[in-house]
Amino acid sequence: MIEYDDLGLDEQRFGCVEDAYDYKPARERLWLNVHGLNDADMMAEIGRRFHLHPLAMEDILNTHQRPKIDDYGDYLFVVLRIFDFDESSHCLVSDQLSIVIGKRFVLTFQERAQGIFQPVRERLRASRSPMRQHGIDYLAYALLDTVIDRYFVTADRLGEDAETLEDDALNRPTPALLTRINQAKRETLQMRRAVWPLRDVISSMQRADNDFFTPDTRLYLRDIHDHTLHVIESLDGGRELLGDLLDIYLSSVSNRLNVEVRTLTVLSMLFMPATLIAGIFGMNFHDMPLLAEHDGFWVSMFMMGACALFMGGLFWRRQWLRQNV
Repeated sequence: MIEYDDLGLDEQRFGCVEDAYDYKPARERLWLNVHGLNDADMMAEIGRRFHLHPLAMEDILNTHQRPKIDDYGDYLFVVLRIFDFDESSHCLVSDQLSIVIGKRFVLTFQERAQGIFQPVRERLRASRSPMRQHGIDYLAYALLDTVIDRYFVTADRLGEDAETLEDDALNRPTPALLTRINQAKRETLQMRRAVWPLRDVISSMQRADNDFFTPDTRLYLRDIHDHTLHVIESLDGGRELLGDLLDIYLSSVSNRLNVEVRTLTVLSMLFMPATLIAGIFGMNFHDMPLLAEHDGFWVSMFMMGACALFMGGLFWRRQWLRQNV
């Protein structure tokens, strides 16, 4: 928990619910950040202390909510998702973030600590921090801005992964690559579904009848609304690229199959004269040319090799063998 005003800042960490029973706020503005939602007593104490509605508490504990904003009169309840890209597994990792914005406090609830708000803490801790001069609504804006900035990073990593998949689809199309392409499509769609409703959430915060945000802060909200649209456009571009990757993959596999079939066809045609000659001399006739000759075997071998060399030179001149090589 961080308490602050124009004169200073105080920080305190609560390890259990007993530590919070006797605590009384000492400064004008308060930010409580909660990691982990499994402590029922702690969550009940937070709900009682800040007069949170049971429906809001239910949405906080149910971590599969769609991004939304609810007005409970004394506070706003906002749900959105935090995304990160795991480089080792090439998977998207998401976590629900619940924000309660009151007149003098902001509450944030996360399933696990990710350190995403560390830059905001550092800005508050700085001496003569400009953030301390603003109201609690500016802190809420700073938290939202941090989350959306993380969206840009995650979207860029998804785009880089899609470009890597494109190179692999052109050079090394394998069944495992097809699985990765489908996985990347699902993750991009998952993130887009979470970011798309955020436009309406921020638009609701910008409305003139919303007295939780001052006119100055609404200007900053308009900026992060534009950033949200940019993230959506970036994700749409990634979706189109991944959709084209399926066509590229199928074209690469088809082209590779054509090259292999062509190579096998050329090899078969090179050995076809030898097969013909061997078949003729293998017939059960008593009187055949060269059959009784002393050098008949070597003559037939020479005929086989000459036909193969002639056809190989003809294929090379027509660039059939060059393309296969």
